[in-house]
Amino acid sequence: MIPGLMVSAPASGTGKTTVMLGVLRALRDAGVTVQPFKSGPDYIDPAFHRAASGRESYNLDSWAMGHALTDTIAAESAGADIIFAEGSMGLYDGVAKPGASGHGTGAELALRMGWPVVLVVDVSGQAQSAAAVALGFARYLPDLPFAGVILNRVASPRHERLIRLGMEAAGLRVLGALPRRGDLVLPERHLGLVQATEHPDLDRAIADYATFLRDHVDLDALMQCAGTTGRPPPRATGLPKPPAQRIALARDAAFSFTYPHLLEGWRRAGAEVMPFSPLADEAPDPGADLVWLPGGYPELHAGRLAAATRFHAGLQAHAGRARPVHGECGGYMALGEALIDKDGTRHQMAGLLGLVTSYAKRKMHLGYRRAQLRRPMPGFSVGAALRGHEFHYSSILAQPDTPLAEVRDAEGTIVPETGSVRGPVTGTFFHLIAEDQG
Repeated sequence: MIPGLMVSAPASGTGKTTVMLGVLRALRDAGVTVQPFKSGPDYIDPAFHRAASGRESYNLDSWAMGHALTDTIAAESAGADIIFAEGSMGLYDGVAKPGASGHGTGAELALRMGWPVVLVVDVSGQAQSAAAVALGFARYLPDLPFAGVILNRVASPRHERLIRLGMEAAGLRVLGALPRRGDLVLPERHLGLVQATEHPDLDRAIADYATFLRDHVDLDALMQCAGTTGRPPPRATGLPKPPAQRIALARDAAFSFTYPHLLEGWRRAGAEVMPFSPLADEAPDPGADLVWLPGGYPELHAGRLAAATRFHAGLQAHAGRARPVHGECGGYMALGEALIDKDGTRHQMAGLLGLVTSYAKRKMHLGYRRAQLRRPMPGFSVGAALRGHEFHYSSILAQPDTPLAEVRDAEGTIVPETGSVRGPVTGTFFHLIAEDQG
């Protein structure tokens, strides 16, 4: 098995993504093959990991995935020298009720995989007290392997000395100390980071992070901390099966949120994935068995999508031949009747479903989802249970079509975002992660 580490933090906003990207690129520059993973349902960070490491990054999620799928995805690290997984939110943050194999925490993943935790601690406004915070994280789960800490946003050499005194007294290893720098910030949008493809000079930014990490983190010591459970590689049969043989997949700045393990499973099973760009007014391949519109940011491109006549005609022709069309979140909105942007302008969408959504009336929808299908959708029959994640700020003004599923949140509470079905067209507000196996 390949050794690995979990890069996590006490909370969001501590700088762990900057550390992760800098480490990935610095090690890659040194000739080390690094396999990145992302703990949790985040669908933006993996593209940044890929840009930094040169390898596809995959999500691992204990709430949405059973152990078999988690282990199968982890086996994508074959050929790497070391694994670095990035946590989401705080190390122990998850949902109250367990899902497929856990609560969705980074700590659960690190414990199962045997990856010691590197805790990125924002030490702004504190000195020796930072050690008490880190010590609590190190001891909260006694069996969790803990490598040490990287101090972030250190104000001065004196500040660093005081913090190191506290860490030494607590018996915690300091693997690096990063001075405060205001320029090491990735641009953000309301759902998190701006997509990697939209960053004006991403490669240069990552190169700067790598230089910064090389100057202030002991990378050799970091790699020596890596650990593994030593479990044998799992069967390579746990990846999701393709919902069709020839899949036309929308792929551009408006439709980019597809979990990498899904695409890998489709391709590995022999499906042909045929990308097309709605923003370029491209129609899906007429020979496709299925058109799949992922999530993304259609609200930022609503005018262009409304004017994409070839795209709309291609969708309508495909559905007119009784061939399935499916949309997730932003893709679901694009299949609907209309999308109202934040300024209140109404944009006509494809009209294959009656859904009308609005960003003028913002409402955050966030969390895991478990859906029991009332109607079939591509790749799944009636009664199938699916696990996914929903995160958007649109309000539903109309959802008149036949409900696709009974959808519940992680607490088991029914939510009104049931998805829709009209003929061969289906849509969901959640992004599919895996079928629930029990």
